[in-house]
Amino acid sequence: MNHGDIEFFTVTCLNWQTLLKEDKHKQIILDSLAFLVKDERIWLYAYVIMPNHMHILWRKQNDWIEKNVQQNFLKYTAQQIKFNLLENNPNELAKYTSTQRDRQFHFWERRAFRARILTRAVAEQKINYMHFNPVKAGLCKLPEEYLFSSAQYYYLNQHNPLLTHYMEHL
Repeated sequence: MNHGDIEFFTVTCLNWQTLLKEDKHKQIILDSLAFLVKDERIWLYAYVIMPNHMHILWRKQNDWIEKNVQQNFLKYTAQQIKFNLLENNPNELAKYTSTQRDRQFHFWERRAFRARILTRAVAEQKINYMHFNPVKAGLCKLPEEYLFSSAQYYYLNQHNPLLTHYMEHL
């Protein structure tokens, strides 16, 4: 995979558990994405944060092409979610106890799915798939009703400073 390409990235919570059901955890994901955008590490094109997984369409910016932005993003968000659980719901942490020696807890499935996006048609297909995920899951009737996605940006032309329209780079 060429590191400068637009990437469709899917992260699943450990054992498909609903780690991201809590809005505070979804906000941790959004805050982390906001940092990556503001620090000019990525261009963010689309996202959806579901209760047990998330989909992101992004591209690393030039100075970050050789760095592992994905790994840092997952490590940071896991750490922030762990801090929140320790403070507010320590019993929930037991569901994420790691069997590995290098960590106490494990929040994300080991191998996130990544796919290069080379055409506008594929980008549009992935964006529509992402935005209709909450509808299929029964979380809303229309994609733009779901607050933890980029659907309002695309369907309602609502300004979102985190997002760059995918057509700018494809």
